[in-house]
Amino acid sequence: MPSPFTEIEVGDRVVKVTNPDRVYFSRRGETKLDLVNYYLAVGDGIVRALRERPCMLKRHPEGADGEAVYQKRVPVQHPDWLQTVRVKFPSGRHADELCVTHLADVIWCVQMSTIEFHPWHSRRADTERPDELRIDLDPQPGTDFDDARRVALDVIRPLLEELGWVGWPKTSGNRGMHIYVRIRPEWGFTEVRRAALALAREAERRAPELITTRWWKEERGEQVFVDYNQNARDRTIRSAYSVRATAEGRVSTPVTWGELEHLDPHDFTIATVPARFAELGDVHAAIDDVAVGIDPLLEWADRDAADRGLDDAPYPPNYPKMPGEPMRVQPSRARRRPAAGGGEPGEQQAEPVEG
Repeated sequence: MPSPFTEIEVGDRVVKVTNPDRVYFSRRGETKLDLVNYYLAVGDGIVRALRERPCMLKRHPEGADGEAVYQKRVPVQHPDWLQTVRVKFPSGRHADELCVTHLADVIWCVQMSTIEFHPWHSRRADTERPDELRIDLDPQPGTDFDDARRVALDVIRPLLEELGWVGWPKTSGNRGMHIYVRIRPEWGFTEVRRAALALAREAERRAPELITTRWWKEERGEQVFVDYNQNARDRTIRSAYSVRATAEGRVSTPVTWGELEHLDPHDFTIATVPARFAELGDVHAAIDDVAVGIDPLLEWADRDAADRGLDDAPYPPNYPKMPGEPMRVQPSRARRRPAAGGGEPGEQQAEPVEG
């Protein structure tokens, strides 16, 4: 028997959506078609967040409670109007990734069982030069969203104001927060990550009881980790307005600094965000109006190296070893004696990030 389907008009395009009644979110029973209607409702916002960025898709063919498929490469069979951008990996391999330019692109991805959208922080005009600096506030065990909120309001926002920069906060769809700063695409990923690390270290100095930049989890304690590595090449996080694959369909939602003081991130779901969007529009609509230079942060990084002896910090373990990067060894393992074959104890072998 052929699968049931419905055809959705999206501007001047039509997307065929199969199995529209399949339940994707078990808490309230929302279906694949409900997910389509959610993304249609926030169309301007999700397209703005994804526009012309290489994008990884997190697909859930059996719904949010089922297994995930992480897909970088767009299938060979796709609509003629769908656009892609080619990105290369250190191994010499490449991937043609989704490059959203139209709301129909998003709806086609939902037809392909996509729930989450994970874009790069660069655009196709030059995929090697980010135009977005990401401040990722990740509460560690023993902390929660209230702690991330306090870091954002009491530390990050004043720090950005001192720089004369505007930060754009959003919920992560869980306990954390993301704050975006638009930057001029004049620096590579290594420099942007270095700038993000310098900002994170300055934040840590201002509130050491609240904030940590320690890469190894065993060293973090009950603090909010500022994940500078989210600015490394090919690292992605859920976009603004992306749904998270949870039973209740939580949404990574842009918010204003004023409402951040009182909101509960669990209130933002595919059932509630459309009405919010209809009332407020996209509260990040002006995010692309101003872009700044990261020179001040690079000066901070130079100061940290010269005055405090703080050089680079570890990359994720699946990255090639980078120049100037310290040994990738958990502190507890580094204290062990070297193995019989020599070399560093416990050092992880890094592989290139690929799809």
